Amino acid sequence: MLVRAVRLFPFIISHHLPHSRTPARQGLQRTLGDVADNRGLGSMEPLQADQEVATSMAWVDTKLQPPTTVPSAEGQNPTTNNTAPDAEKMAQTGLLPGETVVREGKAAILFPSANEVFYNPVQEFNRDLTCAVITEFAREQMAQRRVKLVVPGEKERVVISLSEEKTETDGPPEEKDGGEEPVVTATVGQKCENGLRVLEGLAASGLRSVRFALEVPGLRNVTANDFSAKAAALISRNAQHNGVSHLLQASCRDASMLMYEMRGKKERYDVIDLDPYGSPAPFLDAAVQAVSEGGLLCITCTDMAVMAGNSGETCYSKYGSISIKAKYCHEMALRIILHSVDQRAGVYQRYIQPLLSVSVDFYIRVFLRVFTGQAKVKNSASKQALIYNCVGCGSFHLQRMGKRTSQGKHMKYSAATGPPVRPECEHCGQRHQLGGPIWAEPLHDIAFVQKVLSSVSGNPSRFGTSKRIKGMLSMVTEELEDVPLYYTVDNLSSTIHCNTPPLLQFRSALLHAGHRVSLSHACKNGIKTDAPPSVIWDIMRCWEKANPVKREKLSESSPAYKILSTEPSLQACFTVREDANPQSRKHHLTRFQENPQAYWGPKARANASGGIFTELHARRKQCQNKRKNQITDSSELKNYPCKRFRKGTCTHGDKCCYSHDLEQTDGEKME
Repeated sequence: MLVRAVRLFPFIISHHLPHSRTPARQGLQRTLGDVADNRGLGSMEPLQADQEVATSMAWVDTKLQPPTTVPSAEGQNPTTNNTAPDAEKMAQTGLLPGETVVREGKAAILFPSANEVFYNPVQEFNRDLTCAVITEFAREQMAQRRVKLVVPGEKERVVISLSEEKTETDGPPEEKDGGEEPVVTATVGQKCENGLRVLEGLAASGLRSVRFALEVPGLRNVTANDFSAKAAALISRNAQHNGVSHLLQASCRDASMLMYEMRGKKERYDVIDLDPYGSPAPFLDAAVQAVSEGGLLCITCTDMAVMAGNSGETCYSKYGSISIKAKYCHEMALRIILHSVDQRAGVYQRYIQPLLSVSVDFYIRVFLRVFTGQAKVKNSASKQALIYNCVGCGSFHLQRMGKRTSQGKHMKYSAATGPPVRPECEHCGQRHQLGGPIWAEPLHDIAFVQKVLSSVSGNPSRFGTSKRIKGMLSMVTEELEDVPLYYTVDNLSSTIHCNTPPLLQFRSALLHAGHRVSLSHACKNGIKTDAPPSVIWDIMRCWEKANPVKREKLSESSPAYKILSTEPSLQACFTVREDANPQSRKHHLTRFQENPQAYWGPKARANASGGIFTELHARRKQCQNKRKNQITDSSELKNYPCKRFRKGTCTHGDKCCYSHDLEQTDGEKME
């Protein structure tokens, strides 16, 4: 089957490749020729007239033909093997030797056992959430085109009200524009001529695109693109295997070039999904141009080490923003990517509107719409802000990049004034770090999130991670929209070296002081509040008086000493209030789940030759749970030479290791 896919592949991609013999086209043909040679074919032979070939990207074959030949053990010459039971089973399912079927949602993906094409099963939550968001986005867009979407298992819309103990269903259906009911019905797996055009720029195995075709109604076509020829051939097979070849089109192109070519107003995509291995920065400029007016951009970032403050200079080169290593780094990462997209969109007189932005596990995911408007683009400067972060106590202040003043029907724009802080922190006397700029506007469209939450709650069997989606979106709806970033209770306590106050008591103290407060989906102990840092430290001073620390052990230059040396200006009340416990926490929703499996983090990059590097796998094992299973036997320690060995003075010679016996070490010290 793979032989046939490879032979058909030039015809699959011919629709999107220029006819001129460019170096990229020549290189791709050489790659396909090498694949053919490895499969025992002397050259890329022309197809016979009796073979079914589609002239566009999508080639349709209603039945998946079983492979008649399989490669030998050496992988050089094909051999026939129809006697073994495994071969018969593979022939029935269309599997090649070494392939397995990965099932997720309604999709069944043929996947090679070797790491030739990237796949991470932990990101099922990402794909489920994307299907839910695109479905709701399509519902809004298609309603304007008088098309009604039919989702399997969805009987009636459910309105989720977290302020009450029960859910309420809608009464009469929502009125459409002009009072007209939709005249066309769109179902999943069915091509809608007036539907949405979807692009997955980095599709790998095509699992996400296949799920779009099978689970999201109202689509005209789905383009699954990948630069790897092996991945593109696998996408075509998976489209045929799942019976969505009429919707799903495979493409083997550079993602940026493909989007640049589709910048025309009539050629733009309604939805563009970018889920790269690492940073999406190289694709953002093309994406903001190739998405239609009001279209949806879905972007994933997995380079959290860069965006969370470990490499601020690298973050600036990629996203135009300096990241800070702080407790709020995960929400800051969300705001950095939104700032970067908005900055690139502004070049083309476009601006963004975030619908949903979440920090999940080891990555962040943002869903945003892109619009065009010269007047609205002028607001961009006032939507960005710099961060002044104290290195001692962790207090932070935001400085807007621009100022916007309303003057009747007109808007006046001017430079912002600042800075909002003194050279030294007023609470602990330490210096400030400067980070950003970041997106300082709301991260979510609460009305849209409520619709997605209602859809998932009313049809929980649709997704395998519906329980977690419900918990995550419930927390999102509870967050304070106009309060960027957050504090963590454990970090506040660590700063002054006192016991950590219970979460409900700390939230109650802020509410008693007349301030708003909420939790954050990005951090389990995160506290978002509109209270200034002075109020927060007054509350911590009051808590310290009830739970005193030993002042004599504090250094006079430490932040704790300077903070506790000031008397609080308000008396905090720690009596627990009823509204201090959010509904998502009260209902015990799944908000922060445990690690789904061992070594669940980012997987190794796809290897052209297949397989995972053994050194990388071994290093990951060493880094997992290193604090839980500490090595006590010195013979099991890593064999690292000591400093004396490097100088040539160690008495152990070549047998020197990282740790010597205690007695011998003491003896050497005596010498």
